[in-house]
Amino acid sequence: MTGAQRRAQLIDVGRALFALRGLDGTTIEEIAAAAGVSKPVIYEHFGSKEGLYTQVVDVEFHILLRSVTTALAGDAGSRELLERAALALLDYIENSTDGFRILMRDAAPSQPEGAFSTLLSRIAARVEHIMAAEFEKRGYLPQHGAIYAQMLVGMVAMTGQWWLDARQPDKRTVAAHLVNLAWNGLSGLSIDPQLRSA
Repeated sequence: MTGAQRRAQLIDVGRALFALRGLDGTTIEEIAAAAGVSKPVIYEHFGSKEGLYTQVVDVEFHILLRSVTTALAGDAGSRELLERAALALLDYIENSTDGFRILMRDAAPSQPEGAFSTLLSRIAARVEHIMAAEFEKRGYLPQHGAIYAQMLVGMVAMTGQWWLDARQPDKRTVAAHLVNLAWNGLSGLSIDPQLRSA
């Protein structure tokens, strides 16, 4: 096995164990045994268990960010972009369940604020431009796009966390309901929303 192949194997083994037990619940001995290597091999490639965990988080972070960024790129209407982004997240959850569990669970030493919250902030920054353009088209203040981008991304992320275990209904139905709430809510927005309670 080449060095790159061994590194990829250790990342795969680490992903599965970290998803199951978390960073603190997984030992370097368990990783080595599952990979069929000695502990020094892990230290040689990653320096420590935390180094391996950081690498696993980084790989998953970029896979999901690339997926959502790609979904938000290209020429499409705002509603279609929203549909694509919701499906991209649900696709990732379906195809990389272990990775999503890791992103949600523990903060990597390199990202003390948490990988998932960092990821959501980056996605919200991309969605903000879409929301600002949609607001401007509708005669609303475009600077409010940032607030609504955070709300929208939070809604999709929380639904994704729920769907991680529920898996019912299917992802296209879940995405359709997400878009239904977000889009129909958007179409009925007040230009100057006010709370009615004191």
